[in-house]
Amino acid sequence: MKIIFLGTGEIGLPSLKAIYDSSDHHIISVFTQPDKPFGRKGELKPSEIKKFAQSKNIPIYQPEKIREQEAIDQLSLGNPDVLVVVAYGQILPEAVLRIPKIACINLHASLLPLYRGASPIQAAILNGDEQTGLTSMYIAEGLDDGDLLKSKELIIDQDETGGSLHDRLAALGPELLIESLNLLSTGQAPREEQDHDQATHVSKLSRSDGEIDWSKSAELIERKIRAFDPWPGTFTYFPDGTLVKIFPPVSIEKNRDGEPGVIIS
Repeated sequence: MKIIFLGTGEIGLPSLKAIYDSSDHHIISVFTQPDKPFGRKGELKPSEIKKFAQSKNIPIYQPEKIREQEAIDQLSLGNPDVLVVVAYGQILPEAVLRIPKIACINLHASLLPLYRGASPIQAAILNGDEQTGLTSMYIAEGLDDGDLLKSKELIIDQDETGGSLHDRLAALGPELLIESLNLLSTGQAPREEQDHDQATHVSKLSRSDGEIDWSKSAELIERKIRAFDPWPGTFTYFPDGTLVKIFPPVSIEKNRDGEPGVIIS
């Protein structure tokens, strides 16, 4: 099938590579967000998705808004069978959803209808969930509320961080996506409506969300430190106003003797 890939976040890179390596599917073009300023010098930094597409000479488009007519015209080029979206960063309008012959599908980093929105990975750890997963879904105009195609589950480790869970879910992407595309190509793809009454929603995180509220339980604080590592990070302030960054604890030696709070190095 002819595929257009829309993605910006690194979680989508393994899936993009899987489509490129597939003998059954062909990538027409890649859409990714415009390059963003990075570092103190504000130099423009391309997404990893763009870097890969450039290395394989895949046509790249970076519209400011996917709903603009120019972007819609670019998406229509090549008459795609399927649009694949993984962490693109914009909601697709109805005019875009009508473009592909077969479907627009999205990979979402939760077991929908749980954690619709921008921070499902952090939410699963923060809430102490024992498992999460990756879902392929048909895109609708609402936020992550389209019909379900297929999913894969993943057990959350006790010391899981947002970063480690992100990478493990990213690694699930290729198998789930190729299976979903193959089902679509044969006309045998399932389509199950989400249970909207069970839906939960999570919002985009900012750095300010990482401040520790010491009135919360130790268990919740520990989960937050892990969930928000590496983004947006966690921090607190000393009484003198000094900002202190907090990182997940690491056990370096389990049989060490000593009183809690003693500095060992």
